Amino acid sequence: MIRRGFWLTVGAAGGIWGYRRVVSAGRTVSGKLEGSPRSRKVKRGLIRSTVRFSRDAHSFTRDVREGMELYIARQPDPEAPNLPPSTSTDVKDGR
Repeated sequence: MIRRGFWLTVGAAGGIWGYRRVVSAGRTVSGKLEGSPRSRKVKRGLIRSTVRFSRDAHSFTRDVREGMELYIARQPDPEAPNLPPSTSTDVKDGR
């Protein structure tokens, strides 16, 4: 049990340390690319793909809503019972 706790702690500390190093390296690289023409192209591409995704998501949502409306319109009356009424009045009292 103590070994598991030790390795859990070591793993968590290592993960945090590694995450911070990766984030730091990413900031360094993105700082170097900030003024380059390539970074502007990448940003433009990300913005365009985000806009395209939002349009696609909007059309998908609209299609789902239309499909649900058709589904609900074709369903039988929700007031109708699913089972016939029971004619038996025998109730077991558990004795």
